[in-house]
Amino acid sequence: MTGSILPVDDDVATRSAGRPLLEVRDLRTYFHVMDGVVRAVDGISFSIMAGETLGIVGESGCGKSVTSLSIMRLLDMPPAEIPSGEILFEGRDLLTMPDEEMRKVRGNDIAMIFQEPMTSLNPVFTVGDQIAEAVILHQGLSKKAAWDKAIESLKAVGINNPERRVKQYPHELSGGMRQRVMIAMALSCDPKLLIADEPTTALDVTIQAQILELIRTVQDRTGAALMLITHDLGVVAETVKDVVVMYAGRIVEEGSVEEVLLAPKHPYTEGLLGSIPSRGKRGERLNVIRGTVPNPFNMPPGCNFAPRCPYAFEPCTQADPRIGDANPPDVACWLYTATATSPTPPRVRPRLDLVEALG
Repeated sequence: MTGSILPVDDDVATRSAGRPLLEVRDLRTYFHVMDGVVRAVDGISFSIMAGETLGIVGESGCGKSVTSLSIMRLLDMPPAEIPSGEILFEGRDLLTMPDEEMRKVRGNDIAMIFQEPMTSLNPVFTVGDQIAEAVILHQGLSKKAAWDKAIESLKAVGINNPERRVKQYPHELSGGMRQRVMIAMALSCDPKLLIADEPTTALDVTIQAQILELIRTVQDRTGAALMLITHDLGVVAETVKDVVVMYAGRIVEEGSVEEVLLAPKHPYTEGLLGSIPSRGKRGERLNVIRGTVPNPFNMPPGCNFAPRCPYAFEPCTQADPRIGDANPPDVACWLYTATATSPTPPRVRPRLDLVEALG
């Protein structure tokens, strides 16, 4: 039997004081299709320190999942293209790394939990074989030691009777158990960074809470950094420390989870918060974000959100705001410039019911 996959990491604070574990700089990921070029990710930058947590939030199609797949280098090229940017992991650019070296990083140093485990797990192999394969590949263990670690991994994520479950196929498990298997597989090689792409979307509410609690517990015990991708600000409130809000391939706001939930700045963030039901206010009408996400082949001039924004004024249709252009610099919105004719920035009611989740 190998050692536990959940060692207590007492050195997280020390490692967090140095350079970022992951640093994404001005990343652009485009897709060349018959109708033109889709700028799925259009110049985003963020970083994650060792042992820290980051949430990437936004509606479907904003570029969240493409960002994660770009980091993992799991996009088919072509049609995908990364024309510019850097993805630095421990100071090394993953985009320029040879394929053989990237395969050593992927699944070992950086692991990913995908949105739908049934499409990610191989239906013709047992879950034990699939976990053991990753351990043999990255850690060089014998087949017997890798099988033992697969059993240990399933036990660590709360699966009862792992000696029996390890011999089962994905279709023999429930949705929640398959997601636990995905987490066990991701953690089997003790990664430094865990990317979770909508890990609870396909699960019912009760199982969602269990999976989120499991991810938090495992991350606390292993000291791994976590990048959580979701459209649910309630999940963000319960899970992460810092938040990046994306819209149409760009970052529109960033900050700590407390700052975003208590004092959101960007009108899009305001819309997201307003569309979440509040506890104890039965019958209250939900706010909606008017209009639709812009056509990726015909993006509006200036700010991508301007056609849907209730605060839009002349500069919004003329120039594209980016993080760092306004004051404060953590929001990409012309409302926060010194322009005398600008409307009053949104004054959003703090979502105290979500903040309760912060403890």
